[in-house]
Amino acid sequence: MNLNDIRNLDPSNIGGWPAPIKALVLLAVCAAVLGAGYQFLGKDRIVALEQVRTKEGELKTTFETKQRRAANLEPLKQQLAEMKQSFGAMLRLLPNRTEIEGLLVDISQSGLAAGLEFELFKPAGEQPAEFYAVQPINITVTGTYHQFGEFVSAVAALPRIVTQHDLQIAPLAGSRPNDLTANGMSRLRMSMVAKTYRYLDEEEIAAEAQKTKGQPKKGKRR
Repeated sequence: MNLNDIRNLDPSNIGGWPAPIKALVLLAVCAAVLGAGYQFLGKDRIVALEQVRTKEGELKTTFETKQRRAANLEPLKQQLAEMKQSFGAMLRLLPNRTEIEGLLVDISQSGLAAGLEFELFKPAGEQPAEFYAVQPINITVTGTYHQFGEFVSAVAALPRIVTQHDLQIAPLAGSRPNDLTANGMSRLRMSMVAKTYRYLDEEEIAAEAQKTKGQPKKGKRR
């Protein structure tokens, strides 16, 4: 069979074509049918299969994450219980409203015991926070470095939390280098702000939350 035989094929008499030609035509038709079937049916299913595989991977990752969380649940519960216990112990170091006055007395007594002379001991207004209130105390005393150190150490050793801020030490105004104490030490002036903290009771916490809730939100300037 040559090229002329192919050119002389009669389209209206396919049955009379040579067997090799009919086989080639049949293969071409099958290929066209398979190609059309892939485009209209198989391609969509392959895409859907890929989507299902992707979803399966996401679900597997989510499952593994939740499984790890579930495995760590008991240690986390234990850690939370320890944190609550530690928080409760720290909270007990904060005086309540009735203990504040006693604590102020302890601070002043610590200064007197160290031999200091008070020029100022003035509690300022309370500064409420989320669940506690800050009580600043403005303090000015005169004495020596040794007495200042003794006082600061005594305040730090109090059973209640007292922090010390803005500490400044300077010579007394108008003092001279030879103005010494009986121990031969220069007298100085120390000023600072001592802060103690008390926990708020439930009614105070609710009132503070309501006050915060009622404040207008600051918007952005246009």
